[in-house]
Amino acid sequence: MDGAIHIRVAESIESVPPSVWDELANAGSSTGNPFLSHAFLSALEDSKAVGSRSGWLPQHLLVEDSEGRILAAAPAYLKSHSQGEYVFDHGWADAFERAGGRYYPKLQLSVPFTPASGPRLLVGNGSAAPVLRDALIAGIKGYVAQTGVSSAHATFLMPDDLTAMEEAGFLHRTDQQFHFRNREYGSYEDFLETLASRKRKALRKERREAVSNGIEVVRLSGKELTDEVWDAFFGFYMDTGSRKWGRPYLNRRFFSLVGERMGDKIVLVMARRAGRFIAGALNFVGGDTIYGRYWGCVEDHPFLHFEICYHQAIDYAIEHKLAVVEAGAQGEHKLARGYEPTTTHSAHWIAHPGLRQAIEDHLDYERHRVAEMKEALDAHTPFRRGERLDEPATED
Repeated sequence: MDGAIHIRVAESIESVPPSVWDELANAGSSTGNPFLSHAFLSALEDSKAVGSRSGWLPQHLLVEDSEGRILAAAPAYLKSHSQGEYVFDHGWADAFERAGGRYYPKLQLSVPFTPASGPRLLVGNGSAAPVLRDALIAGIKGYVAQTGVSSAHATFLMPDDLTAMEEAGFLHRTDQQFHFRNREYGSYEDFLETLASRKRKALRKERREAVSNGIEVVRLSGKELTDEVWDAFFGFYMDTGSRKWGRPYLNRRFFSLVGERMGDKIVLVMARRAGRFIAGALNFVGGDTIYGRYWGCVEDHPFLHFEICYHQAIDYAIEHKLAVVEAGAQGEHKLARGYEPTTTHSAHWIAHPGLRQAIEDHLDYERHRVAEMKEALDAHTPFRRGERLDEPATED
């Protein structure tokens, strides 16, 4: 890479041609992340799910050469709150503001409303990637210094981004999710055979009872994602969102747009009874991973949530030879269903020295606690001894 480069802030993803953005994000690669695609991010903007009114103002960082060619990018948003991030910093904000500081606005490098790990410094696969990654990091620091925002936060990071940001002085934070790992199972029954017998029997019973009341489960993608289907699912989403979050983040138009633009990357698992849809879960498919996102229902049936959200995703991953199921944030109940504790990572640039020191001290303690919790949970997975670890297997 020769010549001068500079950082530009784009206030809309439409400032970047889709082919350029997707190439930088590796969105079309074998391990491409659907949430980093131009189609997904533009659906958020075009539906007004993100924007000034939602408190997610696009401020995408672009690295350009002297001729205006985009060499690297980072999805970034100016935030006036901490909602929809899934890495909770409300305590940091409260402490800083009680001390007389101003925590908001802040810069957030993430995919809005999406707790899925993926690249945040989009540099492609070329030999210049390390230099471009450093340029974006310098741009993040420059943005904080020039605008006077309190901080910058890059959440759900991949290893290359985390390493580069730590080396540049960002603070490292960890958290925990539960992911299913497909060990080249030929079928769901093959997976069950790796579990202790009591766990096997419990999951078989759970799956039978989930659909015992005349319930049919279907998977819909592409052209099957009609307005009627989205209307039903949006009703489920609104019911769950209003109960869990107070105000659902997404609007009806978003689902139509994302269905039109990337329906082939969507697997909508829907439950139907007596001729109408009663529950559903929305999944997105990447190169080697299926990502579970939203669930909702209008009828309560025992174990239906687990079937629609977790067992069906495992079925799909095994059938399509996907390596991982990421089932969203939190949820220790996933452990009994074959999902294993997995550490997630974020990086934080804090401008105020006093706040930075307090957060750094807290994160050192927090990382140890997260590691201890993971170790404890690893000991309580449903797998037979030796199926997950390098130990000899034993009979039940």
